[in-house]
Amino acid sequence: MKERMLKILSFTLLLFALLTLFLSGSVIFDLFGIRAKEGNYVLLVVWANFISSILYLAAAYGLLKMKKWPVSLLALSAVLLVAAFIGLKIHISDGGLYEAKTVNAMIFRIGLTILLAVASYFLLKNKQLSKNEKV
Repeated sequence: MKERMLKILSFTLLLFALLTLFLSGSVIFDLFGIRAKEGNYVLLVVWANFISSILYLAAAYGLLKMKKWPVSLLALSAVLLVAAFIGLKIHISDGGLYEAKTVNAMIFRIGLTILLAVASYFLLKNKQLSKNEKV
């Protein structure tokens, strides 16, 4: 049952990672006209999302292989996103341009990342480490 849940979790994380990678990469590299459609994006948030998408991809792979280290990657991503959210709040308080949807998206992304990290932790906490795995 835990193995099945880990596969579902890793697939969900993989889809979220690919979507995040596509959207943030498209804004950073100005692909497909997405940058113009995003309006007043905050580059710090976009880069945090881009880096998180790479962490998500690695974590999805680790979860699929039933390793324990994806929990650390997801926790790192959550810390990165919280730091970017603080930066966004400072940007907003300094009168910087932004989209209201960015605030909501960051709250959602932080919450989802924490949820995924916690779920991964509990699904993997009693797993026996294989001989060749290093935490």
